[in-house]
Amino acid sequence: MPWRLIIGIAIFAVFLVFVAFNIENRCDISFGFTKIENVPVFFTIFTSFAMGLLCSLPLIFHIRHKKAQVSQTGKKPKKDTQLIKNDDDYHIPAESETSEKIKKDAVEAKKRFFLKRRGGNNG
Repeated sequence: MPWRLIIGIAIFAVFLVFVAFNIENRCDISFGFTKIENVPVFFTIFTSFAMGLLCSLPLIFHIRHKKAQVSQTGKKPKKDTQLIKNDDDYHIPAESETSEKIKKDAVEAKKRFFLKRRGGNNG
């Protein structure tokens, strides 16, 4: 069964029923400098919905652009660089400094974990 077609037809049927029930309901739309009178309510609602979709398009393209960058480079773009205090000034750590510190911390955490599992004192 073509489920997308069936769902599309069902949505269109709901749309037609909504229009049929609200064909006589009318409203006035004011833009501040001009006023449009006797506009059907369903037209106002669906126009507002379409404008909302148009306003969301830049956000969708921005998210897709970010995902494309991640898939091409294989890693997320950096938001900011971490600063480490060195005496009185700040510097951006070199790749080797951070990776060595991470490795050292990982080894210490692993030792603490296994000592705790064995019931030993980790000091």
